Amino acid sequence: MITKVTRDNLNEFVSAPLTIIDFWAPWCGPCKIMDRIIKDLAAEYGDQLQFGKFNVDDNQDIAERYKVFSIPSLVVFKDGKGVEKVSGIFPEPKLAEFIEQKIAEIS
Repeated sequence: MITKVTRDNLNEFVSAPLTIIDFWAPWCGPCKIMDRIIKDLAAEYGDQLQFGKFNVDDNQDIAERYKVFSIPSLVVFKDGKGVEKVSGIFPEPKLAEFIEQKIAEIS
């Protein structure tokens, strides 16, 4: 499952042990490509971590707080803290490998 993350639910949402938030915008072509990949990975790994989507058009100051200056960007949160960011389009197998590494780090 992918949760729509907003200014109102951000802090509560990222308080889990491991969360990945996709920072995106509706006009962004590469974001649309990543959308299907994120949905597939959320279906596969959703029982091990949380997935969220955050529209940067709605809250640019929050995107800046996590140093999201290009989209799509995925920000990894551990226990409420943004600890890592990757930007751009990634093939699903490469992103799955990245997610598996993050899961292993908290196990």
